[in-house]
Amino acid sequence: MRSTALIVIPVGVVVERRKAKSVWVDFLWRPVSVFAGKPTAAPWTPLDTEADTTLFFAGQAVIELHRTETTNYRDNLASGTPALWIALRPVASERPYEILAVTADPAEGEAFTDAGSNLVEAVPMPPDVVEVVVQFIARTHVERPFVKRQRDQQTRSSHRRVGRESEQ
Repeated sequence: MRSTALIVIPVGVVVERRKAKSVWVDFLWRPVSVFAGKPTAAPWTPLDTEADTTLFFAGQAVIELHRTETTNYRDNLASGTPALWIALRPVASERPYEILAVTADPAEGEAFTDAGSNLVEAVPMPPDVVEVVVQFIARTHVERPFVKRQRDQQTRSSHRRVGRESEQ
């Protein structure tokens, strides 16, 4: 499938594995950060280990910026704490997750939670990415006024007729 993205930002994803305090699960996983650029490390390279926590470079992803989503990007930046949403999908292999997507669109980030098994987390947006998104919005955003749709006369009269028939 071809992408309609006007800008593609390469990023690296960092994931945390923490020892669980549960008898049913050994580890808890969660995305913790994103850094701009093309990383050279292999996916799932350990970055840091402290007590019961290990940070991994999970792999490379891209943030796609689309002209039709500039309002969502703008709202994200205006929130005061711009975020990126990282979606990880569980896989049946030696690696527990694969990167499904990284997005700056809050609506898309929320949509990734619909699958139920995806691990989705909002993390701070790096300053380099904020700058690219701000420039993208400045170049491509078009304010679209809200237009309330009016029902046509035929639809209104058919609704009245149906209501009268049910009263009889």
